[in-house]
Amino acid sequence: MDQAMRIITCGPEHLESIRAIFNEAIVNSTAIYDYHPRSVETLREWFEAKQARGLPVIGVEDGDGVLMGFGSYGPFRALPAYKYTVEHLVYVDARFRGLGLGRLLLEQVIQSAQARGFHMLVGVIDAENASSIALHERLGFKSGGGLRHAGFKFGRWLDLVFYQKLLPTPESPVDG
Repeated sequence: MDQAMRIITCGPEHLESIRAIFNEAIVNSTAIYDYHPRSVETLREWFEAKQARGLPVIGVEDGDGVLMGFGSYGPFRALPAYKYTVEHLVYVDARFRGLGLGRLLLEQVIQSAQARGFHMLVGVIDAENASSIALHERLGFKSGGGLRHAGFKFGRWLDLVFYQKLLPTPESPVDG
């Protein structure tokens, strides 16, 4: 990691930068299957839900305090038997792509999820996002299958692929 960059836990002061990164991805890519940019209120609710569940939003700042990217994770599905499985996300500001920040953030997400006792990380990736798929494979994620025509954006059908990484945690999983 460049000495000028630092890993942070994002706080409310980062919400506008997070929103800008999310919205750029919504408007210009199929990384998020959403049509409309996130409002300030929507993003605040998302962030507060993360805080209420004790789930981190991990960021990377440059030497000037500019948020370069962020990653997080949250529930995979709402049913209780999925409690050890989380779905993650990593987004890098378009100005800073290609610098290895996606890998750095995903490594931090993996470490955090393991430290919190989760057993599986799931990445839900657009099937044409070769760089994200390659990153996941380099970090030990395995293909978990896919869904054809799972979404429709930019006038075309989009396919999803699932990538999963099993963690050696928790030590003593329990039902209920």
